[in-house]
Amino acid sequence: MTKTLAKTLSLAVNGDRLNQALEDLAKIGKQPDHTIKRLAFSTEDIAARTQLCEWMEAAGMTVQIDAGGNIIGRYPGRDPETAALATGSHIDTVFSGGRFDGSLGVMAGLEVIRVFQENDFKLHHPLELIAFADEERTMIGAKAMAGTALGDPERYDTVNDEPIQTCLERAGGDWNNLSSAHRSREDIACFVELHVEQGGVLEAIERDIGVVEGVVGQQRHRITIEGRSNHAGTTPMNMRRDALTTASHLILAIEDIAKHYPGDPVATVGTLQIWPNSINTVPGTVELSLDIRDLSPEVIAHMIEQLRRKIETVAVTSRTRIRIRPELQVEPTPASETVQSLIVESCEELGFSYTHLPSRASHDAQEIGRFTDMGMIFVPSKEGISHSGDEYTSPEQCVQGANVLLKTLLKLDRLYR
Repeated sequence: MTKTLAKTLSLAVNGDRLNQALEDLAKIGKQPDHTIKRLAFSTEDIAARTQLCEWMEAAGMTVQIDAGGNIIGRYPGRDPETAALATGSHIDTVFSGGRFDGSLGVMAGLEVIRVFQENDFKLHHPLELIAFADEERTMIGAKAMAGTALGDPERYDTVNDEPIQTCLERAGGDWNNLSSAHRSREDIACFVELHVEQGGVLEAIERDIGVVEGVVGQQRHRITIEGRSNHAGTTPMNMRRDALTTASHLILAIEDIAKHYPGDPVATVGTLQIWPNSINTVPGTVELSLDIRDLSPEVIAHMIEQLRRKIETVAVTSRTRIRIRPELQVEPTPASETVQSLIVESCEELGFSYTHLPSRASHDAQEIGRFTDMGMIFVPSKEGISHSGDEYTSPEQCVQGANVLLKTLLKLDRLYR
């Protein structure tokens, strides 16, 4: 066995250091109720970004911020001319977030590079650690890198309603030069993101690691039902054109379509608006939202078609007018089968149980996987809670995920030569 191979086999993350880094990052933006508030481009976010840059530099990385506001730390490889391997996630949060969503992926990547540095070890490829800008709202960082960013700045709904140009400038980005952030497979050979599951599947089936099959596609629609408002006391039941009753039939139909469709798609009605919203008036108009997700765009399209046929039937029987209007379409991104297989090998070598599952939440990996090979590693979330101060993944589970990430990167380094 060569000295290099022996060192490779012995590499493992420092669990205490990883969890301390998570704790240190969580102090930035910590609220009195113990939630974390680091809204993208806020004072707290900028402070966290500054701290991360310092940690990256101390770990031997060169650091730059691209036009999309992404922080890119690059740890040199033995062949500086070859395409980089990359890992990372985001450090911005929602209004009342937790300490693991996004942050685990960045801190685990930092820990991997700290291990390489202290062992005087380099991969064949350069290794990039990327903290993407504003994952929670606009995904401007990942979209800029993937070349999928929208050209109209007015279409970006930033968390503080500031122009996206101003937000990017504050973070070191440059809207007017956004195309310069675009990367390709020649720049990044593969991207692997470690993330908390943000769901309860792994905990429920008692698995250590989730091997992500891909990030689901998503469609959002707005459904409007127009009936007739009338007096609740004087309008007989058989003469009503009740938009809310009609909406209830559609909501149950949406649930039924998703539950009984082969595979495991999801469909959700999350908002409901009623007019005139009066206690003694038959509802005349109802507007509801539809969110539908699956790994297969064909499945989503077929489910929408089933719903359209149901809408036609319900509209006739209820004597209402029903319109469905698309609002958002995001194409799914499958994970590389090769990367999945290497994650599985890493789990087996480390003695961790695992299962394959889709990611039904969007992640930066979804955009990066549009131009290069992508993989994701999930670790359990207690009770499936996320975007909350109650979000929790144990220190041991964080370390397990980070070690799977480390092993997977080592395997990718050998594979992609």
